[in-house]
Amino acid sequence: MAAKKKAKKRTTHRSKTGKKLYAERDSTGQFEDVQTYKRAHGSDVKRVSKAEAAARKEAGKPARKAAKKK
Repeated sequence: MAAKKKAKKRTTHRSKTGKKLYAERDSTGQFEDVQTYKRAHGSDVKRVSKAEAAARKEAGKPARKAAKKK
């Protein structure tokens, strides 16, 4: 049986210009992914969670459309 992937914790930092950043670290503590808060938050908002999809289905509402890729 496959183990569930644990969501990586994001830590916040600031860039030299003052923009908010999210950084993910691997198990050794090295930075694995760094992206701006604006980009990370935008993709989080566009993503539909399993709970949200189930609630919409139960309420008889149509499913939200997936975000368009550019």
